[in-house]
Amino acid sequence: MTLRAQTQSDYGRRIDRVMRHIGEHLDDPLDLDRLAEVACFSPFHFHRIYRQVVGETVADTLRRNRLSRAAGDLVRSELAMGRIAQRAGYASVAAFTRAFVAAYGATPAAYRKTGRLSPLEPAYEEENLGMHTVDVRMTPPIRVSAIRHVGPYMEIGTAFDRILAWAGPKGLLTQSCRMFGIFYDDQSAVKPEALRSDACLTIGPDVTLDGDFRLHEIAGGRHAVLRHQGPYAELPTAYAWLFGTWLPKSGEEPADRPCFEEYLNNPREHPPKEWLTDIYLPMVSK
Repeated sequence: MTLRAQTQSDYGRRIDRVMRHIGEHLDDPLDLDRLAEVACFSPFHFHRIYRQVVGETVADTLRRNRLSRAAGDLVRSELAMGRIAQRAGYASVAAFTRAFVAAYGATPAAYRKTGRLSPLEPAYEEENLGMHTVDVRMTPPIRVSAIRHVGPYMEIGTAFDRILAWAGPKGLLTQSCRMFGIFYDDQSAVKPEALRSDACLTIGPDVTLDGDFRLHEIAGGRHAVLRHQGPYAELPTAYAWLFGTWLPKSGEEPADRPCFEEYLNNPREHPPKEWLTDIYLPMVSK
């Protein structure tokens, strides 16, 4: 390995430690000196290095992850608005509302009303099913670098931040690379703190893995693919329709493999209402 490659790899590992620290301390005040210490960079240069490697400021990373968690809190919990605002790092509901509207295009109250699933109602009304088509297709195996996340699925964003920070200095973030999330457990059957998932990035055969990153192959075969547009916090609604409405009527049988998702555009470059996700449900071969 050349000195330049060694330096890039070392920088990636150091920024990865920061990503992990941010994800584990979303409720703590932002302390750039502490993060510089975690990365073993000079406080005078840490923030510039982070911004160049990651593509956003530390404050941007923290704000994005807190708002993503808040979106999940709104649609999947009974937490009071004041508590959600506090967890997102805002001193008042008004300040939180302004930030949430800027990111998600709706007030937190409106988002909670439209995004929450009711156990007494179908996930999607029948007249709207034309908006949600499912394509059953054959897919090849996919070679990826994977990093494990254990905890609420809505907090997997930190694992993706880490894999992007690892891949960037290695020149792996090309136009052809693809991002996937693999989800191994049923959220209704497993406690949130024990849920297992993997954040994944496609890699070539010559890529060397290190640290927490491991080689994984997403199995190929028949998959039912549903495209969802909107915030990741709303994906459970799409899953509910896929399993509760489409699958029983399809005549298909799901295979004994986990579902996975492909993220088709960059959440740092698009507002949440434009985020595109393909949900892959493995099917039994015919």
